[in-house]
Amino acid sequence: MSARRLGLPRRAVSQILLTQLAIAAGVAVLATGLFLAPLSAQLDDQAMRRALAIAQSAAADPALAVGVLDSGASADSPVQSSAERIRRATGAEYVVVLDLDGIRRSHPSADRIGLPVSTDPSDALAGREVMEIDEGTLGRSARGKVPLLAADGEIVGAVSVGIAYDSVRDRLLGAIPGLLAYAGGALAAGALAAYLLSRRIQRQTRDLAFSDIAGLLAEREAMLHSIREGVIALAPDGRVRLVNDEAARLLGLAPDATDGCAGRPLEDVLGAGRTADVLSGRVTGRDLLTVQGPRVLVANRMPTEDGGAVATLRDRTELEHLGRELDSTRGLIDALRAQDHEHANRLHTLLGLLELGLHEEAVEFVTEVAGVHRTTAEQVTEKVHDPLLAALLVGKATVAAERGVPLRLAGSTLLPDRLVDPGGLVTILGNLVDNALDAAAGSAAPLVEVELRAEGRTAVLRVRDSGPGVPAARREEIFTEGWSTKQPKAHRERGLGLALVRRLAERQGGSARAGEAADGGAEFSVVLPEALR
Repeated sequence: MSARRLGLPRRAVSQILLTQLAIAAGVAVLATGLFLAPLSAQLDDQAMRRALAIAQSAAADPALAVGVLDSGASADSPVQSSAERIRRATGAEYVVVLDLDGIRRSHPSADRIGLPVSTDPSDALAGREVMEIDEGTLGRSARGKVPLLAADGEIVGAVSVGIAYDSVRDRLLGAIPGLLAYAGGALAAGALAAYLLSRRIQRQTRDLAFSDIAGLLAEREAMLHSIREGVIALAPDGRVRLVNDEAARLLGLAPDATDGCAGRPLEDVLGAGRTADVLSGRVTGRDLLTVQGPRVLVANRMPTEDGGAVATLRDRTELEHLGRELDSTRGLIDALRAQDHEHANRLHTLLGLLELGLHEEAVEFVTEVAGVHRTTAEQVTEKVHDPLLAALLVGKATVAAERGVPLRLAGSTLLPDRLVDPGGLVTILGNLVDNALDAAAGSAAPLVEVELRAEGRTAVLRVRDSGPGVPAARREEIFTEGWSTKQPKAHRERGLGLALVRRLAERQGGSARAGEAADGGAEFSVVLPEALR
């Protein structure tokens, strides 16, 4: 049933305020009742103990016992005089002295002297002290009864003292106004605290109704888990608040990570690395690139008012692959354009030899030109049996020749056609060869050497170049995403090739390292265990 049907205000802050006021009032009433209940019992106990104390003091007077034994039951007896004196002095309602037969020897009403008492005196006459609240001839009273002893210790009667119960009730009623004042003060303080708290909640909820808040939460959950962009929300202390389905997929987290990651530190979820640095804000900027597993991601981070942040992730893996394919295609086009120009020159040369009648020279010329290209392809396919890797190396050799950088295979190269993931090795080799060609292009004696070999089920790949090499202090830094010494191209960012190489190697349980070649320059080594069937 809605708050409107119940007649309650629709705004959340008003409902919270009314609820808190109702709770404060209920607590005040309950506390008052819980205090009054034991107070009534306590006042009753105090009245009975007072009556018993008066009775004990009266029974301790030896003259009273002597009077019971020696005088009769009359209004002018010494027993009546002593009892009335004690009653007036203590403010008791009555002080009644009775003999062993239960006959009154004293009473505030003289006409009742000599008559039996209205309540059973057997306990007191048997030597036991009694405290009770009972009805008598003078009404309801708190009573104390004690035995009356003679000088030799023999029971000669009893003393019964009564405290008017109306006085006990008056004390209880007299305590109620003060108690209500305290309860009212506590209720006022609770109401003020409830009002201040409701005002704070009003600011935080922006004066929305509960139904609006629930609707916004449902819409947020539906939106976050349906959009095709990864979203991660972080608390001010760096703990994960929320991970949507797409973010879990892009980051390679478990399917139940959307719930299991909440409350955990970001480094525990992702591990140390650039991705955690970007999402936590230790690396700043817009459209920051990072590599998580096999994926290239673009991350943006927006701080929130409470000191946390919301980070978004987009998958750029396919775009990076397309950019690299575009680079390779452009390189091949440039090489083909150069070959076309060279082919035209060779045709002109061949035509000139034929016109001059130098037929033998023409045959030798054609044989030499065709043999160079055939030899390159044959050398590659003899040592690299996987067709994808062989095709890659033949294409790279053409590009290298156009750039004036010889590309050769090491003598120990021999790789059988038993690769588990040839596509991953193509990506690794392509990135390393491209970097090697760039590094060797400006050297005095340019050269790029590729070594591919199998050691059992392990594939070992090495690429050496004649470039300036990599300083020892930076051989780990170069595998970091975004690190590059080259100017970025218009269609994609730099600094991802070597990061992808290491990630692909580590994903297969292998490693990627940079070192120094024997003749100078750089040497990159990749070891992939279980890479061959």
